[in-house]
Amino acid sequence: MTTMQNLDTLIAFPTVSGTPNADLITWAEVQLEACGAQILKVAGPVAGTWNLFATLGPRDVRGILLSGHSDVVPVAEQDWTSDPFALTARGDRLYGRGTADMKGFLACALAAFSRAAPRRAELRAPLHLAITCEEEVGCVGVRTLLPELGRLATQPLLCIVGEPTSMRLATGHKGKLALRATCTGRAAHSALPMQGLNAIFLASEFIEAVRAEQARIEHEGVSDAAFEVPYSTLHVGTIRGGTALNIVPESCTVELELRSIPGEDSEGVFARLSEAAERIVAPHQDRVPEARIALEVVNSYPGLDSGEDPWLEFMTALTGTNHPIKLAFGTEGGLLDQAIDAAVVVCGPGSMDQGHKPDEFVTVDQLARCDAMLDAVIERLCRPAFEHD
Repeated sequence: MTTMQNLDTLIAFPTVSGTPNADLITWAEVQLEACGAQILKVAGPVAGTWNLFATLGPRDVRGILLSGHSDVVPVAEQDWTSDPFALTARGDRLYGRGTADMKGFLACALAAFSRAAPRRAELRAPLHLAITCEEEVGCVGVRTLLPELGRLATQPLLCIVGEPTSMRLATGHKGKLALRATCTGRAAHSALPMQGLNAIFLASEFIEAVRAEQARIEHEGVSDAAFEVPYSTLHVGTIRGGTALNIVPESCTVELELRSIPGEDSEGVFARLSEAAERIVAPHQDRVPEARIALEVVNSYPGLDSGEDPWLEFMTALTGTNHPIKLAFGTEGGLLDQAIDAAVVVCGPGSMDQGHKPDEFVTVDQLARCDAMLDAVIERLCRPAFEHD
């Protein structure tokens, strides 16, 4: 099937994170087996979710891995002008949930397998494909596949994560540390607030500590000018507390995240915030022994720094990117980099400027450029002495 045919089918699967992707994986499995690929499926963390790993070509030589996730973000409460789960063409733009992030790349990757299938006998090294689940909720789905990839007798030499970069080569991205601070005070009537301890007040003091830590990071933390924001960032996303206006709130929860440049001391950031939490509640604990701010890690994934691997020259030539970029958003690339012995880069069609929004789209030109890149990958896999060139 062609890239356009694949994309039309992929968009029709409503694989919102937290819901099954089994139908999409089964469809992809049929397509890949028809190409002669060998398939491994690994269950994901949510019932009905799966990861798929496919190999076309010899298995005793190091090859190239293409990687992309099958889940998409929700469309609820978004004002779409067309059905988000039906591919809609308007001029050069192809609209639908996941067109950019990142079913466009999956459509290209599956089409590449179809084009490589008649040349199986020519392949000197394998073409691999990983289709993962539950990426949009913190890169949690790929984690059940990583042990299988780590046990591969022959590791890939290169992994291309197809997140949308407008087909520019990206050699790094920030990591993420998602945290939850649960602030506990004591309830009381609002007419007698001195009998209680306002948990929202505790939370507001903790947020001030977060802002102070952000300022410290900006001036003293790791810096990398290749990122749009050249330092790690702390962000408070939600605060929830209180039950009624006339009740001193007993509990308040703050959710925050650290987007860290590779090399940032994330454990140190966590430790300093934990110490700040203890300082905030300490003056209250004689009167209110239950007072506390409990800080916990909800989710984390590492950043990516591809370094100076020789295969970056191959990708630079392949993409025409003279100056590789680094991404503010995270990908599964950091986890893959830890699990497999390969150079990991990010490059795919579309832009994250369109991702997660209503009327998400990818352009026909971007898909064509990705097809051309993957054709060059196939040609490279057919050349002799692949591993040593």
